[in-house]
Order: sequence, then C-alpha cells, then structure tokens
Amino acid sequence: MNFEVFITTALTGSGDTTAKSDKVPVTPEEIARDAIEVAKAGAAVAHCHVREPDTGSPSRRLELYREVVDRVRSADVDVVLNLTAGMGGDLMLGGIDHPLPLDEAGTDMAGEAERLAHVSELLPEICTLDCGTMNFAEGDYVMTNTPSMLRAMARRIQALGVRPEIEVFDTGHLVMARKLLAEGLIDDPLLIQFCTGIPYGAPDDPLTLLSMVGQLPPGAVFSAFSIGRMQLPFVAMAALAGGNVRVGLEDNIYLERGVLATNAQLTERAVTILTTMGARILTPAEVRRKLSLRKRP
Repeated sequence: MNFEVFITTALTGSGDTTAKSDKVPVTPEEIARDAIEVAKAGAAVAHCHVREPDTGSPSRRLELYREVVDRVRSADVDVVLNLTAGMGGDLMLGGIDHPLPLDEAGTDMAGEAERLAHVSELLPEICTLDCGTMNFAEGDYVMTNTPSMLRAMARRIQALGVRPEIEVFDTGHLVMARKLLAEGLIDDPLLIQFCTGIPYGAPDDPLTLLSMVGQLPPGAVFSAFSIGRMQLPFVAMAALAGGNVRVGLEDNIYLERGVLATNAQLTERAVTILTTMGARILTPAEVRRKLSLRKRP
C-alpha cells in the first residue's frame, strides 16, 4: 500500500455530464472556483478541461484556458495545474455503410502544435498525453492518437519543461509509454494515470489494475481511477495497489446513490477514505518534489 498519497481532482471533462448535473462547472470562473475549492479540500492537483460557456460543449479555445489559469494562479491557494491535451484527437466516422466522409460535427482533429497551443503559452506544471488510440464508448467515435503524433507531442511537452501525465486506457498504451521513455522523449519520473472502466479499455477490476501496475518500469509514479459508481471504491484500490488517486466530476457525478456531488465533496470523501486507511495526503509542494515539477508563477 501507498501510505503517502496525492489526490488529483478532474473538474469537468468533456462528456455530456452538464445535462445530468448542474454541479459540473462550465464557465472559466466556475472551473477556476472548483480548482480552488478542491485544493482547500485536500487535492494537490487540479485536472482541467474547458467548455464553451454558452453551451457546455467541450472546447480547445486558448482564451478559456487562459482565464482559468489566471484565476487559479492569482488566488490565495496552492495547487498543481494539470491541463488536458487530449482534445484534437476526436474522429467520428460517417457510419457503418459509409465511413467516409467523416461526421464533421463529431470530428475534431488537430496537429500537435494546435493541440498543445494552450500548454505552450500557459506552461502548466503537468499536461496529459493520451497514449494510444481506442474505441471510446459506443457508435462510430474513435479516440485517435497515432505513434507519430504521440512522439511529436511528447517532444514538444519535454521541450516546454512540462511533466506529461501519460493516460493509459489499456495495456497497449502502457507499451507505448515505455517506448517513449526508452526513446528519451519523456523524462524521469514517468507519471502514469491508469484510466479504467471506460468502454472499451481496461476494466475496473483488481486483477487488471495489478497486472498493469506490474508492467510499470522502475521509478514510475502512478495514479488510478474508475468511472461512475466505482470511482470512490477505486480510491482505496489505487492506494492499496501502491498508487495515487483521482476523483472528480469528469468521471463521476454522484457522492452516493441519488445524491449529486460537487468536486469539493468528492475530494473530501477521498481524503476521508485515505486517512481512515492510515495514509497521509501529500501537499502540492510535496508533489512538486516527488515529480520534479517546475513551479510556475
């Protein structure tokens, strides 16, 4: 078991959760507010997507990221910012009879410089790198991250001095992560986020998690989470497996059956679970030392 655990709270994501819960932050002001609140509740890391303020739809707009980051950095609270770089790899085929042309409404494909524009300007301490391609949920959608794209993005992230958090949705993604590390495109320590319970990736069962943990290279640091009702049980499971934890409204909107949660409440529940197990919650400063992060102004 890991007795010194850091908590990441994923604040909003890009899914259709805003239609299901009015507690999911949408505007830059709301996302920044939640980042500040989860830091006060015990999260060392706030993982941020942005959404279009008028519609709640996922967005890559730089000005939205800029407002979130400026608000958090100007607040009287310490938190490590982790910005997604997953947007821009969304491929929606046109259907089983006519895959082409693509469904333009659901497709958002961008080059590596465009996908990392907000990271290049805002220089968060951490940004994500989805380390593979997979069928993601139902229909004709494919999360698309080719080896050449991943190498280019990893190279740019490394040059910026930002720590990549490698998002591993299945075992093959971990193979790619090890390859990037061996090629010198990722600096030690390797930071892995095991993302489980998402169709059609790794299931959220103990044997699968332990199998992936067993394939980590020496010195790697990992977190793990599951979605939906398994999010809070996975807080205990991730710590027992030797890792750190992630909670938040990106992955689960309920505190308990029928009770909608806030990001702060999910963070507080994670703190309760971990401290009851005898673990100590790491501060942002301790996480920076653990991950060799470059603190930004």
